[in-house]
Amino acid sequence: MIIDELDASTEPRNPWRLCTLNQVEEVKLVLRLIPLWLSCLMFGVIQVQHNTFFTKQSSTTILSIGPHFQVPPASIQGLTGIVILITIPIYDRVFVPIARKYTGHPSGITVLQRIGTGLVLSILVMVVSALVEAKRLNIAKDYNLMDKPKAIVPMRVWWLLPQYLILGLAYAFATVGLQELFYHQMPEQMRSMGAAALYCVMGVGSFMSNWIISVVQLITSRNGDKWLGDNINRAHLDYFYWVLAVLGTLNFCVYMLVANFFVYKKVEREDKVKTELSIANNHGGEI
Repeated sequence: MIIDELDASTEPRNPWRLCTLNQVEEVKLVLRLIPLWLSCLMFGVIQVQHNTFFTKQSSTTILSIGPHFQVPPASIQGLTGIVILITIPIYDRVFVPIARKYTGHPSGITVLQRIGTGLVLSILVMVVSALVEAKRLNIAKDYNLMDKPKAIVPMRVWWLLPQYLILGLAYAFATVGLQELFYHQMPEQMRSMGAAALYCVMGVGSFMSNWIISVVQLITSRNGDKWLGDNINRAHLDYFYWVLAVLGTLNFCVYMLVANFFVYKKVEREDKVKTELSIANNHGGEI
């Protein structure tokens, strides 16, 4: 550390003026993660749609299974969780060993590649959702249900399954990758903040989703035809999904640029050094 005359004459020394080299390196570790964190916020925007518009879509479709059972619209979200539970073990036990043979990487693919895969899948979710919603609107138009927002469109809810399933895959890749990234690349004393950073992606993504909806409503209302009106059959939810797909694609380009310049913290090397130091101390010897 560099100590000037003011610091040398001050007791105790001001921690805001003086810091160790280790503290400087820890700050640098945190700062280099911020661009990656920002480039993943769009994933949070897309992820939150399955709690809102996906449920509203499903509520207008045929939800019955057999003559006596009706599926609650919100319960279909559980399919996303089931996909996550199935995907993660398959990823660890099947995909990683196969990928390791070709890449030579201990994890099969890098953490950033895993997150990037999740971002691509999230874009695919919006594309599929837009196509399914366009089909639902066409069916509503064919049956003259455009002005009946509470009417059930003669379309099975299973048409919405692909977007839920792909979202589960995206979540398994991106969220687990983000959790691993923020845990291992954070300074050891701040790893709890790494877990918080992951949930902040989802939280800030929700706020961004509200902001995007407000902007879309403001722009489309100028023509007297709001894309996200109360009548979902007269709305243009499919157009909104396309907007999110485009924004997700632009965001992915930014992510690729940021990830290309990202330098991993040498976790394995640090752990090895600590292990060697521990062995040396236990035996009273030197490395």
